[in-house]
Amino acid sequence: MVAKYFFVLCLLVCIVEAQAQYVVFNVMNYGAKSDGQTDNSGAFLKAWYDACKWNGKSTMFIPEGTYMLNEVIFSGPCRGTTNFKLKGLLKAPIDPYSIKKDWINFRYVDNLIVGGGGGVLDGQGSYAWKTNDCRTNPNCRPLPTTMSFDFITNGYIHRMRSVNSKQGHFVMYGCQNMILTKLKIIAPSDSPNTDGIKMAKSHGINITNVNIGTGDDCIAILSGTRHLRISDVFCGPGHGISIGSLGKYEGEENLSDIHVKNCTISGASNGVRIKTWASQLKNSLVASDIVFEDIIMNNVQNPIIIDQRYCPVAPCTYKGASNVQISNVSYKYIRGSGNGEVAVSINCSEKKPCQNIKLDNINLWPSGGKGTLRNECSFVNGASYGPQNPPSCI
Repeated sequence: MVAKYFFVLCLLVCIVEAQAQYVVFNVMNYGAKSDGQTDNSGAFLKAWYDACKWNGKSTMFIPEGTYMLNEVIFSGPCRGTTNFKLKGLLKAPIDPYSIKKDWINFRYVDNLIVGGGGGVLDGQGSYAWKTNDCRTNPNCRPLPTTMSFDFITNGYIHRMRSVNSKQGHFVMYGCQNMILTKLKIIAPSDSPNTDGIKMAKSHGINITNVNIGTGDDCIAILSGTRHLRISDVFCGPGHGISIGSLGKYEGEENLSDIHVKNCTISGASNGVRIKTWASQLKNSLVASDIVFEDIIMNNVQNPIIIDQRYCPVAPCTYKGASNVQISNVSYKYIRGSGNGEVAVSINCSEKKPCQNIKLDNINLWPSGGKGTLRNECSFVNGASYGPQNPPSCI
């Protein structure tokens, strides 16, 4: 009998502990309204506060429905693993200037999970795109990002859709050990500056099984990024998978250990690209140990490109050669069709020529099978291996 009571007591203790470790904070219990019109930022922040301070596993849950949401900052540190589970549709304000910087921002959180319910982020960017003059106005006010992550450690971002961002869709800064998977990112091909995923000064990022079609870079890899893995990404339309731009501002950090594998790029202006500015920076910058491998190109204008005189808007005033040293870059088993004139364009800095560039089994042909493609190289040291179509310029 004593043994029986002891067993029941242990079972009750286990149940209580399990309940104490995992709690759901439903935004509807905090006054959220899924009518698509009421601002729910206050209710969301209250739910986040309780989920974040819970000493254990917690879930802030957004059920099915349409929720209008103004600018929100979900800040840590939190006491346990915090899950922002989205099943509903979140809509941003139409007016871009009602948001100071980012629409939805997570910052200073360890062990963060976002998504998972197949929900949607609607940036409602069509009005904002008409006001975007940043290509011609150096004093323009940047438009808001849909969802940003600042100083997150151990993050898992998954099973969400982001549509029609005002500017970038997902941005990471100062993050470590992040996984982004099973995301769908959509904006029209002519929507300006709508990068799919962008990162800077972040380490240990893994992007896999993501579908991106947008108006700018599908993935933009900026200063200070290290130990990045990208695989099984479909990109198009857009500007391809880009490293850079680099070398425009003082204080940028070196970039290294980037591996892009098993991706398809379709109908994009660029395939895999490295871009740096020709500017007179005081300090030199290094981009090194980069691999592009098993990439399929489908009707891409510039399949392989290194551009160290990057200037997206004419007229361009070059103030010297690029001070970014590019080295140890491998292109392996890249194949498919290009709709421009040049298949491989590697134009490096005359001040710091590219070092140890490798072309390995490259097979690129004209879209539709008509015409010819050529390769062009300048200020580059390296070697070619295996079949090369068009003939290698290294």
